Amino acid sequence: MPFPTDLGRVLAIITGASKGFGRAVAQAMARLVKPGSALVLVARSGDDLRALQAELSESDAGRAGMKVEVVVADLGQADGLEGIIRTSKEAFSDTIDHVILVNNAGSLGDVSRYTKSFTDMAEVDSYLSLNVSSSLCLTARVLQAFPQHPGCRCTVVNISSLCALQPFPSWMLYCTGKAAREMMFRVLAEEEPNLRVLNYSPGPLDTAMQVEARSKTADPSIKRSFSDMFAQGQLLTCEASCAKLMKVLLEDSYTSGAHIDVYDV
Repeated sequence: MPFPTDLGRVLAIITGASKGFGRAVAQAMARLVKPGSALVLVARSGDDLRALQAELSESDAGRAGMKVEVVVADLGQADGLEGIIRTSKEAFSDTIDHVILVNNAGSLGDVSRYTKSFTDMAEVDSYLSLNVSSSLCLTARVLQAFPQHPGCRCTVVNISSLCALQPFPSWMLYCTGKAAREMMFRVLAEEEPNLRVLNYSPGPLDTAMQVEARSKTADPSIKRSFSDMFAQGQLLTCEASCAKLMKVLLEDSYTSGAHIDVYDV
């Protein structure tokens, strides 16, 4: 049986949507939703978000009636989460048949140092607040705001990483955050059998985060491997990796809670 060619009439909430992979997700989803859908785009950068909002509003889907809302918010702050839920509720309509939350927002953290230098609890707490606590609390709030009911399915996507599974020296914060998030969503999948939960690892992407990784990583072998990937043209474009994610979501045959790597698709 051929898999569906669209994601349905969707309310999609995408964090970290202003640039990089999150932006590519918003652009790809806009091409795969039915008229009457709504995208809620979240990021800290208002100018970039509004530019994306204008682009998508003028797209074929936008002209066919897809709503595009933006929320300029710092996910590390509680009032940021309030704004996302409020805007999402306003964008929701009774004809929506698929709620999708894409937890994409995240930061690399300080990769210029090794574990034994992290003595400041406030620094670590701040990192974990943005990269772990916010995605847990946002997911919980979305599930409460849009309870599952017949005729409306719900999918939660966590943008994961190889670093959720494998330790990278001098990447203590990033590996810890990604591993914690991965387990969080695996637990959620066990608790909520009717929910679709996906941990998607997009691979090494050609983004600003990769520039940071190549320039600031303390561990020489990790730093060299990223530089070599870049030099040899092995980094993936956000669009190419995002196309694989959309394929997984459309086919909808993955085990809920599974970790799927871009190279598995």
